[in-house]
Amino acid sequence: MASPRKWLLCVCIIFSIIIILPLSDSFSFTGYAQSENLRYLETAKQIFRKGMSEQHAFEYLKTITSVGPRLTGSSQAEAAVELTRKLMEEMGLDNVHLEATEVPHWVRGEAEEGWITSSGSGTISVPVAAIGGSIATFSEGISSQVVEVKSFIELNKLGDRAKGKIIFYNKPMDPKLLNTFQAYAGAVAYRVRGATEAAKHGAVGALVRSLTLRSDDYPHTGLMQYDPGVKKIPAACISTRGADLLSDLLKKDPELTFGMKLSCADLDPEISHNVVGEIEGSEKPEEIILMGGHLDSWDLSPGAHDDGAGCAHSLEAIRLIKESGLKPKRTIRAVMFMNEEFGGSGGRDYVASEKRQREIHLAAIESDRGGFLPLGFAVGDAQTAEKFKKWEHFFQSIGMFWIRPGGGGVDIAPLGQQGTLLIGLVPDSQRYFDVHHSGKDVIDTVNPRELELGAIAMAVLAYILAEEGV
Repeated sequence: MASPRKWLLCVCIIFSIIIILPLSDSFSFTGYAQSENLRYLETAKQIFRKGMSEQHAFEYLKTITSVGPRLTGSSQAEAAVELTRKLMEEMGLDNVHLEATEVPHWVRGEAEEGWITSSGSGTISVPVAAIGGSIATFSEGISSQVVEVKSFIELNKLGDRAKGKIIFYNKPMDPKLLNTFQAYAGAVAYRVRGATEAAKHGAVGALVRSLTLRSDDYPHTGLMQYDPGVKKIPAACISTRGADLLSDLLKKDPELTFGMKLSCADLDPEISHNVVGEIEGSEKPEEIILMGGHLDSWDLSPGAHDDGAGCAHSLEAIRLIKESGLKPKRTIRAVMFMNEEFGGSGGRDYVASEKRQREIHLAAIESDRGGFLPLGFAVGDAQTAEKFKKWEHFFQSIGMFWIRPGGGGVDIAPLGQQGTLLIGLVPDSQRYFDVHHSGKDVIDTVNPRELELGAIAMAVLAYILAEEGV
């Protein structure tokens, strides 16, 4: 029979095993988490060093913008499709291919003139730009008295006074809002629906203050919509200085007239393409982490920020992952969408493709807010964003500040309807509407370091998501 001393020793050993085993598992798990944190932190720094020393994002942007403005249906847009396909092939990406999408083909035409005629000042030319989708004026243009309004409520109060007039929507973006996209959202309805609402009251034309917080002579364009059953009337944006001049002259001479000549036209739709390339996942290739921007731009400039920058971000991000020798568990895909500006068909057709039936899109990251200094990521709802907070310090180590609730943009929105987590890269917005949809959106307004930082941030997030899932 064992002595009491031996029994006590056995009991102590058994008790130690019972207690220590769970603790060992706990310590092992904690060690694993710490190890993964260190790995991702080192990966973020590795990608940062590579990106900032090479700065290929700006080179990609120069390639994309080299073809000029890329309005849907144009030869420049098609040239951009081929250029980005070639870039993806040269990178050695997997499964590089094109996916068809039907796009509108609206052209601005050669004639685009605006002028004010008043008794005290004579005739003064002012910069205007037809709004995308507008019909043309008569060949000689139109000229009529002007009624200034700042809201649809004011328009509705005009009654018969709007008939036969040009309605001038002089609604500025709100300078008191820190978020300039919020300021844009508060004024964009007049560009989109201004012509239709004016036509309902018998107006012959619509004139809209350009959507920018700057005072300059660059008119800003964008998309508009006509309603079926409502007469179509021509619509143009006027530069902010032109709008201020017109408003001041109206106070002195309410009977003055405004004239404009537009020669824009709708042509038959064209078939264009989204451009797709990827790094195939090593363990779960059917699960996709998508990064994207849109290739098309408005026709007043090469669209360096909107959205050449988003395409350059996505191309550079996937290059950084591949050339860093990383082997993500899930597939990381870059998509250059076509036709964000003129209706979003590229995003819808991407989701509708038969290729998607064999794929699961866990998350989609979109860059469509310009190539300025990246501040953070907008990620899903508040609960999801809170989960992402555990990774926030990785991005702070490369100069970003936060992860907050939010989402992506037009191109990836259809994926959200299928349950995909939508994420938006959020750069500083204070200068974005200086150039947005105008002739000023040129490559000289893009800082190569700021652009590269956006690509680095997207690369780090895409790689972590490809490893961890959502």
